[in-house]
Amino acid sequence: MLAAAAERAGLGAAVPSCPVWRVRDLVRHQGFVHRWAASYVREQRTSPTPEPGEAELLGSGPGDDELLDWYRTGHTELLGTLRAADPATTCWTVVPGPSCVASWARRQAHETAIHRVDAELAGGEPTPFPADFAADGIDELLTGFFGRDPGRASTLAAGPGELIEIWAKDAGQSWYIQLTSDGKGAYTAGRGEPADAPACVVAGSASSLYLLLWNRAELETAGVAVAGDTDVLSAWPEGMRVTWE
Repeated sequence: MLAAAAERAGLGAAVPSCPVWRVRDLVRHQGFVHRWAASYVREQRTSPTPEPGEAELLGSGPGDDELLDWYRTGHTELLGTLRAADPATTCWTVVPGPSCVASWARRQAHETAIHRVDAELAGGEPTPFPADFAADGIDELLTGFFGRDPGRASTLAAGPGELIEIWAKDAGQSWYIQLTSDGKGAYTAGRGEPADAPACVVAGSASSLYLLLWNRAELETAGVAVAGDTDVLSAWPEGMRVTWE
């Protein structure tokens, strides 16, 4: 779907959710990421190895005439690698999971889905996601990515100890984020309702929340309801961002 969305938008179209990119950069980035992910599973590498920076990646790879075919080939090879892998394979992963193969499959599913949204935004509106898939993407972000790096929330809330509750109504799931009381920017995130009253509750469909929390929708237009102190969310776009480097 990412390749189809990129084709519709045109490789030279600007990507509003990634302002410095054109669609060709998006496709090239994701094509390299698919090959990068597959290599860890296929070669069973148990520690991260140095990788080229984003600028180097975007300056290499095929030209426009071959780019979409190159992307599709890498995507097909990634799926084949994951399907053929022994479930007991041990290798390094970006975030924890029930197994290394399951972790890589989950990470690449959401990586590709969010960048599909980027391609769609370059040409129009994004396609909503099924509730269970979107809820899993929220869970990966809050308990996986940011659960391993609490310092990311250094500017998220107005004061230490404040709670945010995220409620995906159609998925019947909720999560919470809380800054620690030491005031140093660390935080905890978990599943379910928080034990204490939250300063802010963000509720909506899992798909809307998925796009909002992954910074692919603005709070004012995401189609979610916010109750409580909206200032708690003001720093989210910069304070909670996943990057390649």
